[in-house]
Amino acid sequence: MGKVVLVTGAARQLGGRFVRRVQRDPEVERVIAVDAVPPPHRLGSALFVRTDIRQSAIARVLAEHAVDTVVHLAVTGGSAGIGGGARSTVKETNVIGTMQLLGACQKSPTVRRLVVKSSTSVYGGAPRDPAVFPETAQPKALPAGGFAKDAAEVEGYVRGFARRRPDVAVCVLRFANILGPRADSPLAEYFSMPVMPTVLGYDPRLQFVHEDDVLDVLGLAAREPKPGTLNSGTFNIAGDGVLLLSQCSRRLGRPTVPLLLPAVTWVGAALRAVGVTDFSPEQIRLLTHGRVVETAQMREVLGFEPLYTTAEAFADFARSRGRGLLPPERVGRAVDRLGRLLDVGVSEEVPLREGANR
Repeated sequence: MGKVVLVTGAARQLGGRFVRRVQRDPEVERVIAVDAVPPPHRLGSALFVRTDIRQSAIARVLAEHAVDTVVHLAVTGGSAGIGGGARSTVKETNVIGTMQLLGACQKSPTVRRLVVKSSTSVYGGAPRDPAVFPETAQPKALPAGGFAKDAAEVEGYVRGFARRRPDVAVCVLRFANILGPRADSPLAEYFSMPVMPTVLGYDPRLQFVHEDDVLDVLGLAAREPKPGTLNSGTFNIAGDGVLLLSQCSRRLGRPTVPLLLPAVTWVGAALRAVGVTDFSPEQIRLLTHGRVVETAQMREVLGFEPLYTTAEAFADFARSRGRGLLPPERVGRAVDRLGRLLDVGVSEEVPLREGANR
């Protein structure tokens, strides 16, 4: 008998792709795809069960199909694939849905492996954050709201489940911002804007992981570990290297509009109100302070090596979005010219101030 894998969040783009991918695993006999809404894409030979993980019916699904592996992908920062799409519905699915799912897994005698999709946003975003977050790092302050708070709460419930069911291998994957040709995250929407608002005086460092690498590492975590590796624990998942936000805008060919932080917050609220993009406060913090994580455990313990670097993941995403308002070369030259002018202005201004003091 092969594995019986249950995947939540199957109606979303990433969930649907993983459902189709995991069916090709020779260890897998059956795949049960679960979501509250019908998927807009094909799921191959998987059995789709329309059920809301916020309801107790998920326990019956686990029992009926004797599920031994659960891959929980219904933890998301966007509204795609969620009926209604309101923030309250997203939060309920993330947090209440996870609680119900874990309760069902705890009672199931057949479940032996649990994989949970999380996010590096659990580290928060603050001016005194470390340059690089290891898996063991604790944020200076817990996220105040939004998806980051949801992910932190989800991880707390998962740790409690792991203590109650030590016989279940639990793997939490903290993904950096996911990009690729099919990316449908709030950050992908931001990078697709013709003009990108930025925070004046800040040029944050960003890390990305390619959507194909996400599928590969999810598949690895759902399988039995290879000799010398473990697929239980908490792992940061990101491509090598970092990109500055200014580099991203150049490579996209999209100009930026630097604004004071209060103005960026107001613009973000206005964009959310008209449905242009989910420009949330936590995304503003990311675009202010950035976030970079360490991935040594991903390689040394989990045994996973991403195919794409941060720059390569972004380049693949950029190609799928087409050319921006300006050719990237012109944007780059304009930014460099502005930087030289600012340097000259500062160097000329300092002697005047010193002279005035004398």
